[in-house]
Order: sequence, then C-alpha cells, then structure tokens
Amino acid sequence: MWIPSKLNRPARLHNAILRSRLLEALAHAPFYKLVLFRSPAGYGKTTMAAQWLNNHPNLGWFNIDESDNDAFRFANYFLQAFNKATNDACPNTQALAERRQFASLTSLFSELFAEFGFNDTQTYLVLDDYHLITNDEIHEGLRFFLKHMPDNITLVVTSRTHPPLNTANLRVRDLLIEVDNALLAFDKEETERFFHKRITDNRYQADILETIRTQVEGWASALQLIALHAQQFPGTLENSAVSIANFNQDHIWDYLAEEVFDQLTPELQTFLLQCSVLDMFNAELITELTGRDDALAMLDSLNRFGLFLHPMEGADNWFRFHNLFAEFLRHQRYTQIPGQRSQLHYNAAKAWLKQQRPQAALIHAQKSGDQILVSQVLSEHGWDMFNHGELQIVESAINNLSDDVLFVSPRLCLLRAWLAQSQHRYNQVLDLILEAEEKMAAHNIELSDAQIGEFKALSAQVAINQDNPALALETAEFALQQLPHSSFRSRIVATSVIGEVYHVIGELDKAFETMQKTEVMAREDGVYHQALWAILQQSEIQLARGYGQTAFELLNKAERLIKEQHLQQLPLHEFMLRIKAQILWCWNRLDEAEQCAHLGLEIMAPFEDSKSLHCYSMLARIAISRGELDKAARYLDTCNQLKANNRYHIDWRANVDLSNLLYWQATHNQPAIEQWLNACEEPRSAVNHFQQLQWRNIARATLLVGDLERAEDILTRLQAQTSKLKLIADKNRNLVLEAVLADKQNQPQKAQQSIHEALSLTNSTGMIGNFLSNAETVSPLIKALINDKKLAELEMHRAQNLLQLMTNKERVRSVHFDEEFVQKLLTLPDLPELIRTSPLTQREWQVLGLIYAGLSNDQIAAEFDVAPTTIKTHIRNLYQKMGLDNRQHAIKTAEHLIQLMGFTAH
Repeated sequence: MWIPSKLNRPARLHNAILRSRLLEALAHAPFYKLVLFRSPAGYGKTTMAAQWLNNHPNLGWFNIDESDNDAFRFANYFLQAFNKATNDACPNTQALAERRQFASLTSLFSELFAEFGFNDTQTYLVLDDYHLITNDEIHEGLRFFLKHMPDNITLVVTSRTHPPLNTANLRVRDLLIEVDNALLAFDKEETERFFHKRITDNRYQADILETIRTQVEGWASALQLIALHAQQFPGTLENSAVSIANFNQDHIWDYLAEEVFDQLTPELQTFLLQCSVLDMFNAELITELTGRDDALAMLDSLNRFGLFLHPMEGADNWFRFHNLFAEFLRHQRYTQIPGQRSQLHYNAAKAWLKQQRPQAALIHAQKSGDQILVSQVLSEHGWDMFNHGELQIVESAINNLSDDVLFVSPRLCLLRAWLAQSQHRYNQVLDLILEAEEKMAAHNIELSDAQIGEFKALSAQVAINQDNPALALETAEFALQQLPHSSFRSRIVATSVIGEVYHVIGELDKAFETMQKTEVMAREDGVYHQALWAILQQSEIQLARGYGQTAFELLNKAERLIKEQHLQQLPLHEFMLRIKAQILWCWNRLDEAEQCAHLGLEIMAPFEDSKSLHCYSMLARIAISRGELDKAARYLDTCNQLKANNRYHIDWRANVDLSNLLYWQATHNQPAIEQWLNACEEPRSAVNHFQQLQWRNIARATLLVGDLERAEDILTRLQAQTSKLKLIADKNRNLVLEAVLADKQNQPQKAQQSIHEALSLTNSTGMIGNFLSNAETVSPLIKALINDKKLAELEMHRAQNLLQLMTNKERVRSVHFDEEFVQKLLTLPDLPELIRTSPLTQREWQVLGLIYAGLSNDQIAAEFDVAPTTIKTHIRNLYQKMGLDNRQHAIKTAEHLIQLMGFTAH
C-alpha cells in the first residue's frame, strides 16, 4: 500500500517569509538539469524548494525516508511523482514498476523515456531528503535518469550530503544550480522580517537581531527556536543578543542530537567530540589530536555528511564547525567523554606546536592542566609572543604557574617582569624583580653572568622610569659588561636605556645617535617592539631639537612598523599616537589630533583606565582649543580623578597640569590657579622636555596670578637651559610666554622681539598652538609686527595666518552654542517647536553659531580644520532641519535664540 502524503509538497508555508533573493537565483532553473539544495539540517531546504515551486502546475514531489532504499519501493514512488507532474504521461511504465517487471532502474527509466516521448511543458520533479538514500543501485539509476531525461524536466534534490549523482560533470557543463547553506542562511534583512512576522507586538532593534543572526550564522532552525522562546518569554531576546549562551539552548541541543548527532555511528560521534576541542583544524592537527592516520578521509566524510563543517575562507584544507554546532559538541564532550579532556588539550597543544602556532598551543596547554607543558611553551616561545605584542595571553599563563614551576626558570621570571614594564606598570617591575631574586634563591637557582646582566638591563629601565638617570646609566653599563653578545635582547635594552639617559639629561645628539643604533640592533634581531620604542624616542628627540616635520615623519615610520609586525594592540602603539596628537595639536590640526586620542583610548581599553590619562588630557586640550569648555570640563574631571588615584611620571602629570591651566585660563578661574600653584611640584632641573613643561606650567600660572617677578625668574632659567642644550621646541614655547610677560611689564618692544623670534623658530617647529592659547596678548603683538613690516616673507605669511585664526576664535567666543548652551536652550518654554524637535548634531549647532559670528564657509572649515565641502554638508543639513532658506535667515534665527537665552545679540 502506498502512502499518499509521501507524494505531497509541504503545505505549511503560511508563516514563511518570502525570500526574493533566492527566488531570483532560481529564475533560470528551467535551463538546468539539476537544482541541488544542499545544507545541514534545519537550513530550510525543503521550505525554500516548496516556496519556489508553490502553485507550479507541473510538479511531482517525493518525500524520501529510510525505507525507500528498496529499489522496487523507490521506483514506484518515483514514477508516481513523475506521472503526477506530467498528467499521467507514462502509465505503462508505472504498471511495469508495480508488477516488478524490470531488471534494473536503468532499464525501467529507458522504458519511461520511450513512453514519455517529446513534451515542451516545463516540469519539476523533487526528491526531498535524498541523503537518506544509500542504495548504490538507486544512485546509478538516477545518474542514468539525469543523463538522458528530456530537456523540459528539471530534477530538484534536497540533501544534507553531496549526492553521488555526477554533480561535478553537471557543474562543468553548467547544468547544475547549487543552493548551499551559505545561500540558505538568512541575511540581515530576512532576519528582521522573520522576527517581525513572528513577534508582531515587539519591533526589535536591528542591531539586536543582527547580533543574533551573526551568532547563529543565519541558521533558520536556530532563529525559529529563538523566536518561539521570545514569544513565550518576552525580554529574553535582548539577553540572547548579548550572548547566545544566555538563551535556553535545550531545544537547540535536542534538535541537533535528534536530527544530526544520533544518526551517526559511535565511531563518528567520538571523532566529532574529539575534534570539537579545536576551534579550527586541518588533517595534520586532527591526526596529532586523535592518533588516527585516516584523519583526512574522516574530515572528507564529515564534510560530505553535511555536519555543519565549514571550510575556512582563504585557507587550504582548514575547517571549522558552525558556531552552535561547536557549542553543542563541547556540551556533549563534557557529558560523554569528560575523562579525555586533559589528554585532548595536551594533544592539541602538541599539535599546534608542530604547526608553529604557539599562542594556540599555550591556550590548550593551560586547559590541559599540565604546568610543565605550559612552562615549556612559554620558555620556548614566550619571548617571541611578547615581541609580537601577545602580552595578555602570555602574562595570564605565567601568573597561573605555581611557584615551584615559575621560580626555577630565570627566563620566565624575567619575562614576567618585562610584561609589567611593557604595559606601563612601572611601579610593579622592581617588586617583581626582587620577588624573583628572593624565590629563585629559595629554590637554589644560581644565575649565570648572562642572566645577571639580563636582570640588570631591566633594572636599568626601572631606574630611568623612576627618574634616576645616574643609576640607570651605571646599571645599564654594568649590564653590557655582563651580557654576552648572544643575549641580544638585553643588550638592546641596555643600549636603549643609555640613549634614554642621554635624552633625560639633555644630551640630545648622543641620545639620537644611541637610539638609531638601538633601532638597527632591534630590527636585526627581530625585537620589533624595542625597535618601535627606539623610533618613538628618536621622534621625541627630533621634536625637542625643533625638527617638527622630521619628528612627524618618524612617527609615520613607526606606524608602518606597527602594521608590518602586527603591533596594533601594544601600549607602545598608544605612545606613538600620543606623540602624534601632541604634534598635531601644536600644528592646530585639531580633528586629526582628536582622532589619534580616540584611537589611543581604543588601544588602551583592555588595560587599566589609569593608562589612558594622556588621551583624556589631550582630548581636554583639544576641546579647550575649540572653545568647547563644557566638554573639556568632563575630560578634565576624568584626568584629575585618575591623577589623584594613581602614581604617574612627571611627564604625565605635567601634561594634565597644562590642560587644567589652559581651562582655568579660559574660564578665568583664579582661585583654582592659585590653589594649584601652592601645591605643585617643582622639578629639580629643566634639562628635558617634561621638566621644561612643568616649569613652563608654573611660569604660566604665575603670570595668570600676576607674580611677574617669579615668572621672569623661571623663564630666564628655562631659556638658559634651552640655549645650552639646544631644546629648540621648548625655546619656541617659552618665547610666547616671555612675550606675555613683557606685555604685562609694559615692555612692548621686548614683547614684539620675543614673538618675532618665536615666529622664526616656528618655521622649523611648525608650532602655533602656543600662540593660539595666548591669543588675547599675542594678537596685538603680531598686528604690530605686520604693520611695522619687520617680518621676512615666510614669517609674514605665518603671522597673517595666525592672526586670522586668532580673529576667528575671538569672534567665535561671542557665541559658543556649546552643549550646555543648547541643553538650556531646549528647555525654554517659548522655544519654537520646530527648533525643539530638530535633531541637530552638536557640530551643526556650532556651525550655526559660527554663521552668526560672521564667518564664511572657508573660515568655518579652517576653524574645525576640515574640508569646505564638509562644512557645506553641515550647513545643508542645518538648513533642512531648521527650515532655513539662506545665511541671512540662519543669522536671524541664531540672533533670536540668543535673545531667548537672555543674552544681547551682537
């Protein structure tokens, strides 16, 4: 007796979404012999085929199950489906099949073709779940059918596996359409429609649905189960977006167990569970992991069986499991073979070592619980990983070692201390060295001369961090005496420290030469983070010498090294961005400086907040330069809190102090300046850029509170050092303050002379930020120099440019339209509703203020340091949102808003 439902197309399509993307891909199916829907379970093969062929008049459908492996049974169902599609075109052939009057399927299909004859009606014959067929006789018969069937027939096959139907030949002849899991996976737009159709009372945000889709890789069944769960338990969808682990996965696990895992032989099940230890794998890895010589054949089998195994893009014979299937296998492994866990991870670590992938090996070594293996991986590869910026994984592994394993290895003790040093935890380094020396002695570990030299090289670095250049120099020179030439890394460090000492004590020529030598040594020996450090030091030295453009070009060189050697996540990358931001601020390229600071914050995000002090300080300074004082105040709150709760080098503290002083200067906060002046630290000397900076901060503060005598004394001593040590950049900055001092002392000629000299130095340094920070005093002095025609051509151009920038800033100060102003404005009861509801960005409000201040488009672009086309876009958006017709209309509107706020319009 035949079962009628086995010949029916699935009818439950009422809740399916229309997938136009796939329907378009199938538009030319009549020109192809075979359409193959192939994917693992639950990707919607059958649903898609049914949707595509819905209401097609000439359709035969055969729902296959395991019992259809009998050739007689298969032939009868196949012919019934064929006759249903062709309006009973071949009753005689079907009668032969029912009476078993055929020698083979090949002979039966020959009779079929003879009876069918010629027909132009496009016909589709669907074999659903063909992966259940294992009978070679049926495969052979269908290969014959495909080869000789009439052109008006298209065979449609859905299968979880590669069917043995000569698909390669059909593919080459362009007679095959393949719809695999990559095509069947839901895209972003389909996922949104899918959920909105099922959960009509809640329009979920697109980013939540996209996160879920990405986690399940567009797998339709998982999306369906998540949607059902969200229907029953509203509010759970957001948790699933955070992590699919938050979703109740029992239903997914049950589905995968029933539809996939339980269908496999015990041997394949065990093989899959073992493979699931790895996130990605190839045959060599699997051979090492499992001890099987037939690993490649097993992987081919798994791939053909449609077991959620994905080839890696761009990788030859590398695979990974679908995200959810990988989680399912891990879940099964924990419950079914828990005793193999340690051995599998041990084998995986060894396998990755053979693949020259120590980072992956280290992860598995830790999971194996074998500390000796962890120590072995770290000893052999830890320094290479350190040199390539893989700091956190190495440090985590070292910190998990027991004392009996760690403190018998001087190499690992040294690496542990260097990890703290390289992540700016300078205050810990000496403690780690002392602890290592004490505990190694307790374990009877005697250091060789070379090992003593390596620890001394790091101790020299500690001394320079602690602002003790004399001890640093002595220790570094001792280290070089102890170290053999084979200890290249420590010799590089000791040489670098000597260069830093020269830099700190103001011997810039020696410092630069030594840092160049350090860079060459580091590059030759592949110690790239030390090469990066040497380049950054060279940049700072060149900046101090007054070679601003050369310093900037060295930073570009450092950036290339970072990209080439994949050092993007090193804290040194932030150091490079920090120097670049400082130079860009000095050059008044504020947008670029801001980008550097924000990128620096991204790099430092995995580390302690205290390491981001420089970035916040720079953002505050940029905001002050733009007149965004409310924003600057927020950044400074963060800076001052960090500064109060942590210990910092004087360079870091002085930079924050400068930003604070510029803010207090802009807000006329005399009490804050006086309070700072009473409590500030005074450096021992002024022979380097950070000591000069702090003394200049003190000079600025004394000028602001009117203590001109002390300011003059400080600036005189600073300039004596800049002349002696050729600190040109600091001399340039100091001259601006000297001009302010002379102006306050009613010495106009001396003030003009200082500004003139500062302008001359700016030809090489490019520094104009310090002029702009003192615009109120400097602007009249520059006007006088221009009027007196005392400037050379290049200096005249620089002076005119500065004057324009200062004039713009003075005009901008009349109307800030900053965040605080706008927030208060929007609360006014008599504010026009159009203004209240207009979604202006903060930049668009600022542009409105600048238009009111009378600036042209080009001047506004110069103010924000962006292209004029960008400003035109802002203005167009502003006009559209506020219903403005032209510039005059914008000016009148701004004037009205200012009056509403109680201010007098200008």
